[in-house]
Amino acid sequence: MASYGAFGLVEVLGEANAVIVLDQMLKAAEVKYETQDTKCGGHALVFVSGDVSSVKAAVDCVKGGEYCKIFNSAVISNPSQEMIEIVDMFKARRK
Repeated sequence: MASYGAFGLVEVLGEANAVIVLDQMLKAAEVKYETQDTKCGGHALVFVSGDVSSVKAAVDCVKGGEYCKIFNSAVISNPSQEMIEIVDMFKARRK
């Protein structure tokens, strides 16, 4: 069973914006890209992981929406096993 310090989630409109936001988060802090999921209407939800302070720094760096509008964002510290399974499900769908 994998464990994570935290997950960071950022919702944007469009795959291109997801790539831009992910790039900025990876440059801002020591986080790992986990996966992303796209919903109806083209909204993309990007997931990163790492220790709580790194994930918070990564999410905070994009919240200002300098590159694109951020619809929602969250940092989930010490995610539950159910949350880990949801992220794993998103990963499996992208393969």
